[in-house]
Amino acid sequence: MKFNLKVYCEKTRLKDIRDFVEEKLKPHTDDELIINQLVLAVDEICANLIIHSNSCNPAEEINLQVRVDTNGVTFKITDKGKQFNFKDYKEPSIQEVVETKKKGGIGLLLVKRIMDRVEFSSKEQSNTCILYKQFSK
Repeated sequence: MKFNLKVYCEKTRLKDIRDFVEEKLKPHTDDELIINQLVLAVDEICANLIIHSNSCNPAEEINLQVRVDTNGVTFKITDKGKQFNFKDYKEPSIQEVVETKKKGGIGLLLVKRIMDRVEFSSKEQSNTCILYKQFSK
């Protein structure tokens, strides 16, 4: 099954994204922990795209596609904002974040821990993030 949601790049739309993801996952798994983790991962990516890639510009949009089957779930998130080079991402040390009391910077670390696969790509004026999680048997 495939579901789509399009939202404007406003932080207030993050609740719509969280609700949408939860609603689409509930019929496919009763594991609340997995649902919450997946909602968190998608929320983190969408928040980064809204804030950093699109500067909270309500004239810009994010498209979220959720594909669910018996094996797992794939999230495809696309936008037309500033490109993000995932290869240049340096994972922060949790100890360093705690010691410096730095706020932020660990969202992608969490996403990478939650998801089985995380991919970013950009071509022309379009950016795509693919998140995949296999369901436990």
